[in-house]
Amino acid sequence: MSIKSLIINPGSTSTKIGVFEDETLLFEETLRHPTEEIQKYASIVDQKDFRKDIILSLLKEKDFDIRSLQVVVGRGGLLKPIVSGTYAVSEELLHDLQIGKQGEHASNLGGILAKEIADTIGVPAYIVDPVVVDELMPAARFTGVAQVPRISIFHALNQKAVAKRYARETGKDYESLRLIVVHLGGGVSVGAHENGKVVDVFNALDGDGAFSPERAGGLPSGALIKLCFSGQYTEKEVYKMVVGNGGFNSYLGTNDMREVEKMVEAGNKEAEAAREAFILQLSKDIGSMACVLNGKVDQIIVTGGIAHDQIVVSALKEKTEWIAPFTVYPGEDELLALAQGGLRVMTGEEEAKEY
Repeated sequence: MSIKSLIINPGSTSTKIGVFEDETLLFEETLRHPTEEIQKYASIVDQKDFRKDIILSLLKEKDFDIRSLQVVVGRGGLLKPIVSGTYAVSEELLHDLQIGKQGEHASNLGGILAKEIADTIGVPAYIVDPVVVDELMPAARFTGVAQVPRISIFHALNQKAVAKRYARETGKDYESLRLIVVHLGGGVSVGAHENGKVVDVFNALDGDGAFSPERAGGLPSGALIKLCFSGQYTEKEVYKMVVGNGGFNSYLGTNDMREVEKMVEAGNKEAEAAREAFILQLSKDIGSMACVLNGKVDQIIVTGGIAHDQIVVSALKEKTEWIAPFTVYPGEDELLALAQGGLRVMTGEEEAKEY
């Protein structure tokens, strides 16, 4: 018997939904939310009913009977650190999404919306591999300042999905492989996968590893401290420099690598230098993770939107292919990854984890 699922992936100004039968996508939609509409709400959680009504209205327009669903899966949010897997949306998990256990983010709505819709038709609700997946080995948690431990926030959903895809396509067990996975999007993350766990990874959110289109990555601590206490900026302004206005946004005023490539083609030397620095920093991150794996790396996997950029990928490959062979999975299919996570539990391949 096939399993029909509704997948919900909320973003800051949109909600992506998909309906799957097993792993086959029946239809998907990206529901756009104008800024003026979003600004009516004091918090992200306050947007719940607004977004739910839009989802249900769309399904009704498509003449889709939600009672035909067996499961609803939402994107996980900023919960407490947890191991990888598919989690039933329990009362405790729901509470932590509502209060924003590690911060307020649109993805927190994924599990909340999934639970509300699932409850109306009496089916289970799950989340899969949220950004707070934490499988770091103990040594990876040290920074050099006891009060500031390294934390695991990264593109867990996509990194895990492409790692398992590579394992499946090569006829190997994910748990037996030693992989370096590089996610290239608005944020970037580079992780070392060993025996089915991401034992080390650069924090993709606010201050680790290479810069990205929107984020500053690792910064010189002393210079950052001076900037913070210069009196010229508020805490929020400095944080926005690091997350949102950092990286290519800071240097070139754009977070779109396609625009960066156009600048380079037009002879913009600053854009060319920034792109070269981006590739260099990513290469150093990959080299670092190779050391984590003692140089025994089965494959380097590159994924995310920027993996469509042949110039970046070719340069990255040239700098790092001596470490291990290269596989590229351009883009990211988060809806499918969420559907697969729910399906593994529904078919008994995995047990749902408890939060």
